[in-house]
Amino acid sequence: MEELSNIAAQASRAMQELIAAAKLKKGDIIVVGCSSSEIIGSRIGTNSSVDVANAVFDAIYSEVKSGGYYLAAQCCEHLNRALIIESECAEKYGHEVVNAVPQPKAGGSFATRAYASFEAPVAVEEIKAAAGMDIGDVLIGMHLKRTAVPVRVSMDKIGEAHLVCARTRPPFIGGARAKYDEGLL
Repeated sequence: MEELSNIAAQASRAMQELIAAAKLKKGDIIVVGCSSSEIIGSRIGTNSSVDVANAVFDAIYSEVKSGGYYLAAQCCEHLNRALIIESECAEKYGHEVVNAVPQPKAGGSFATRAYASFEAPVAVEEIKAAAGMDIGDVLIGMHLKRTAVPVRVSMDKIGEAHLVCARTRPPFIGGARAKYDEGLL
């Protein structure tokens, strides 16, 4: 296993690159799903590491918060991939709050850290995020806006976990004669 400082640095750099590519506005939501098991080279859901999740969360949350965005931490399948967000975010976007408190083996270590770190954490069942980071093939796509675009960052792994990033854009409508706003691409 890589040192925690290296894993945190990878997560921080990947988030910086995603934010730079995603054309986000202040207050946008970035969803992150993270398998600490995959980061340390184990199969998803088999070897959760609180220390790894904490290091990754702290690195990512620092980048997200400093940019003025909201972080949505996706829980694992045991909580139906619910999300932990700030109550302010839930109110702003009209998300219905559900009652669940993540734990390392029921929700995941990353979401558990989010719940412990946010000022006023709540769980919601779904969101439509403007960008996302999937660390370890945890399937965040259901929580992105409809038209997702892959973002290639300078790495394809955090630790041993496969990394996929995405941004979203408004869907194209019209046809061959339609003109599009280049600023929205």
